Amino acid sequence: MTILLWLALTPILIVLMGSAFSSAMVPGLDLGIWEPPLWPAEHTDSEGKVQSYKEGGRFQNPWMNERPSPARFFLSWFTGPDESNIPGPAELNETLPVKAPVWLSDPNFTMSNARLTWLGHATTLAEIEGSAILTDPMFSARASAVQFAGPKRYTAPACKVKDLPPLAAVLVSHNHYDHLDLGSVSRLAELQPNISWFVPAGMAKWLKDNTVVSGEKVHEMTWWQEEQLEGTSIKIVFTPANHWCKRSVADDNQMLWGSFAVIGQTKRFWFGGDTGYCEAFKQIGEKYGPFDLAAIPIGAYQPNWFMKYQHVHPGEAVEIHKDIGSKQSLGIHWGTFKLTTENYLEPPALLNTFLNKSGLDGSVFVATDIGGSVEG
Repeated sequence: MTILLWLALTPILIVLMGSAFSSAMVPGLDLGIWEPPLWPAEHTDSEGKVQSYKEGGRFQNPWMNERPSPARFFLSWFTGPDESNIPGPAELNETLPVKAPVWLSDPNFTMSNARLTWLGHATTLAEIEGSAILTDPMFSARASAVQFAGPKRYTAPACKVKDLPPLAAVLVSHNHYDHLDLGSVSRLAELQPNISWFVPAGMAKWLKDNTVVSGEKVHEMTWWQEEQLEGTSIKIVFTPANHWCKRSVADDNQMLWGSFAVIGQTKRFWFGGDTGYCEAFKQIGEKYGPFDLAAIPIGAYQPNWFMKYQHVHPGEAVEIHKDIGSKQSLGIHWGTFKLTTENYLEPPALLNTFLNKSGLDGSVFVATDIGGSVEG
């Protein structure tokens, strides 16, 4: 009888514990702009720009020092409110359609001087001065070490790897499974062996050990490092971001994370990857801005008491847009995987709200259908 009573009460106790240990979820409209502590002065350069550093063989992120326990987050995930409300395929086809990108839909396609296309999640294709640059390639069904478990796409990518145009470069912001996908990277390396790969410090060995990418095609970078894109006048710069890295049980922050600035002779593009808000964006804007195009994350921010340490919400994305001096931004990192608990359509709606609050025209920072493009 005692065992039966315990089994009956356990679900109730879990819910009560989750409520007790979880902070209240602040509605998206009421979210403020989070200001993390300043980066330690001893790890800045002579101009005050933040510099990456290691302790005990691992990169450090003092912006995240006050982040609550991930165990508390996962308890909240199972017991707290979930407003995602992701519908079935028929409704998704209406509310979040996937369309063919311009290079597949336009028979007269030619490479643009400045165009940015969203392929789903943080995967974009930037055309800068006639060169195609792919970001965080993720074309698989699941963001996981295996394809039979883990977060599953609820919207398809805009195209398959084999349908991509010839690429000059691939930029990888960090090693989380929804940004660095082995299947996608391997297929790219097989189909397009001449791609130049720009990756964070610590990632080159993984890339060479797990794919057929040639070592001389890999550029491993630390924050503010600049590299020339072979055969072009374009410069690739690895810029800071507020995030972290992990792919297995004990490899926390053994690789760096970041964002990218792509600097051409006449056009500039910035890719935000995955990030919380921080002081670095003003520094990026001061050194490399203004940007003609930017891909800025707008989703995966609830519950914000935990997520703010690593993911911006749409209001903070607007601040990044202003900080870096972007002329035309595209919202990414939403509408693909269920990673958090905000409504699946809230990010673009909140984006418009925060743009209005900032006095900005809604056309300067947009969210498109998957496969949609913006021009710079």
